[in-house]
Amino acid sequence: MKKLATLVLGSILLFGSAACDNNTAKTSADAPDSINGSVEQAGTVEETLEDGSSEIRQDQLNADIRAREQRNDIVGDQTDRADADIASEVRSKLEANIPRAKLIVEAKDGAVSIAGTVPDQKEYETVEPLAKEILGVKSVKTDVKVVPPTN
Repeated sequence: MKKLATLVLGSILLFGSAACDNNTAKTSADAPDSINGSVEQAGTVEETLEDGSSEIRQDQLNADIRAREQRNDIVGDQTDRADADIASEVRSKLEANIPRAKLIVEAKDGAVSIAGTVPDQKEYETVEPLAKEILGVKSVKTDVKVVPPTN
């Protein structure tokens, strides 16, 4: 009976960890679902702005980045990072600094792809430099469009 319980529990944990290993991350719920996807109602940015610019959300994003960096300090080389960690940290960095963006981030072997929309040219120009600030990012490819708010 103990062996069966161990097998069942192990299977659940293995399935759960495999399901969580996702190398994409979105800056908002209405960001594209994939790098090749499109943003619906790209000009509507007020809800995203309010959520992304709140002090509580900023603290959460910064804590997420710090926690992942600390975990990597404990387990090994800071530059050898999991794709899911890189995607999540880039997403957090973009969300904290460009709260009106609707972006999806994907990472594969340190190569980061970012797609979606931002409301102005200044924010567009900060996407790539912000992504490159994250440890483990080797290259950045962007497919981001400037779509002014319709509000």
